[in-house]
Amino acid sequence: MVKLAFSRELRLLTPSDFTFVFQKPQRASTPQLTALGRLSELGYPRLGLAVAKKHVKRAHERNRIKRLTRESFRLHQHQLPSMDFVILVKKGVADLSNPDLTQMLEKLWRRYCR
Repeated sequence: MVKLAFSRELRLLTPSDFTFVFQKPQRASTPQLTALGRLSELGYPRLGLAVAKKHVKRAHERNRIKRLTRESFRLHQHQLPSMDFVILVKKGVADLSNPDLTQMLEKLWRRYCR
C-alpha cells in the first residue's frame, strides 16, 4: 500500500529551502504557472508554493489554488524524482477552473518525471 499523505516533511518551510531552489532551478512553465525544481539529497520530493496577492487578489482564490496544487502533488509524489519544487503563479491563474488547473499541474509533473 502506497502512502499518499502530505506530511510536514514534504513541504518547503524555511526561507533557506526556497533559496536553495531559486539558486539553480530547472524550470517548467505554462502560461499561468511556473514550476521550479532542484534535485535534492533527501530521497523524496518536497513542495513549496508562492501564490502572490499581486496575481490573485482574493484570499479564497489563493487558498483554492494552494489546495489544488497540494492535492495534485500528494497524488503524484511517488512518481516524482527526489527534487524540491516551488510552484509560482502568474496572472490569469485565478480564472482557471479546478479541472483545468489540475490538468496543468499534471503536465508540469510529467515534465519532471522525464
